[in-house]
Amino acid sequence: MLKIASWNINSVRLRLPIVERFLAENDIDILCLQEIKCQEQQFPARRFAEIGYPHIAVHGQKGYHGVATVSRVLINDFSRHDWQDNGEARHVGVEIPGIGQGMILENVYVPAGGDIPDREQNVKFGQKLDFLERMTRWADKVDRPTMIVGDFNIAPLECDVWNHKQLLKVVSHTPVEVEHLGQAQEAGRWVDVTRADIPQGLLYSWWSYRARDWDAADKGRRLDHIWATPDISNAAHGSRILRAARGWEKPSDHAPVFASFDL
Repeated sequence: MLKIASWNINSVRLRLPIVERFLAENDIDILCLQEIKCQEQQFPARRFAEIGYPHIAVHGQKGYHGVATVSRVLINDFSRHDWQDNGEARHVGVEIPGIGQGMILENVYVPAGGDIPDREQNVKFGQKLDFLERMTRWADKVDRPTMIVGDFNIAPLECDVWNHKQLLKVVSHTPVEVEHLGQAQEAGRWVDVTRADIPQGLLYSWWSYRARDWDAADKGRRLDHIWATPDISNAAHGSRILRAARGWEKPSDHAPVFASFDL
């Protein structure tokens, strides 16, 4: 069994204590981190090795964005796509040579897209849609057992947000974003592993820092996802989101999402 987790950590160096706690308490084999906010040489690789995660693939940049995959099983650096088309560090792919006949694990951080859901008024929103279009063209060519995980910055389903009607004009749940993400999912024939395991009920992975009491208000969104190609999706089970981590000391505004695969 392979246990995989994804977490937008919002600065890996600042929040290293809670990452260590998460790994110690949840028996994770591979952890995909987004928004690490550091360059590759600044990533705390030595500490991860000390706690049992010596295999690391990092795509970082100074102060912003950045993704990293840490593992206690062998992984090989496989790909780094610039779907943003401006050099930002938002993707790293690894091969897991000993499992699933060389399964690929893609770790992605989709742009948030700013506050105005209109590409004419908001360049960032247009960049987000273009990012998804490039990711869709890539997904159409995927020909190996693959998982793609990360912060997609889109809550696609009505049950992925606290109020569907109120959020239809809010970036992350607008129809145009949901449509673009759906096209990417269709192109790769991706299975939403979390919702395959938990098809019913409200489910969130992000709660805004702006809420004084995020837990009581519970105005969340499911922005973080684990998708798999059909040839391995049936092996997935045990999906969940560790909501409690949102309340840990100096938390990220995201909670970890994970699933197990019998491969």
